[in-house]
Amino acid sequence: MTPEAAAFIVWLGWLYLLVGVVFAGFFVMRWAIRLDLAAGQSTPGFRVMIFPGAAVLWPLLVILLLARRSR
Repeated sequence: MTPEAAAFIVWLGWLYLLVGVVFAGFFVMRWAIRLDLAAGQSTPGFRVMIFPGAAVLWPLLVILLLARRSR
């Protein structure tokens, strides 16, 4: 693998993480309630706990939110 290819893969990883962090911020504040009504009554500690998972699993959560929206 060339250094340019490795740098590109690292750049893609950072981009994925950046998009995930931005998505997770919106998700824990507004969109989690669309998937689970109990999340609307959650504590700030719960939101802090789900933030890392939402940041990493954002593509799956986007698909779930879009599927829920189309119903």
